Amino acid sequence: MASGRSDAPKLPKAIKLLVAGGFGVGKTTMVGAVSEIRPLRTEETLTDRSVGVDDLSGVEAKNTTTVAMDFGRITIGDEFMLYLFGTPGQERFWFVWDELARGALGAVVLADTRRLADCFPSVDYFERRGTPFVVAVNCFDGSPQYDLDEVKLALNLGSEVPVLLCDARRRESGKEVLIALIKHAYGRRPAAVKETSAT
Repeated sequence: MASGRSDAPKLPKAIKLLVAGGFGVGKTTMVGAVSEIRPLRTEETLTDRSVGVDDLSGVEAKNTTTVAMDFGRITIGDEFMLYLFGTPGQERFWFVWDELARGALGAVVLADTRRLADCFPSVDYFERRGTPFVVAVNCFDGSPQYDLDEVKLALNLGSEVPVLLCDARRRESGKEVLIALIKHAYGRRPAAVKETSAT
């Protein structure tokens, strides 16, 4: 009986992760900061057509918006390839989420304490789907600082959902968030992760 060649190159296992959250919370920034490749972005300039549709309170300086997704990649040794998909933040583009979420191991929900309610739709979405997620509070300059337990209480999160601080502009900070997500997903969905790492 013939066996597979042991000297054949081993392909890395693909792991799909999502970065979600409200409009202007830093999803595109995080994907771009951690990606080892030039990220794919689908940003378009905001026009007067978004007036009355997109709520810019708290992010008045923002002049672009993601209309489909952001995409980046991180290689971990020879074993794993993380594919990052940033979701669009505005409600009018939420129809894309189901396609992006298909096959994802877990998600990061970015939160901005100036507009904390904007991450409720992401939290609700992943809770309904049973997708493991962490909440990462993006520390914007001048934004109110709260204890992480206060954030967890305000978002009505279960005790098992990790909440941590991050700076979406910093690669190391983004990597720490992704590591926390993978550890959390491993704890919630051990069979899926063990199957990925077994071969």
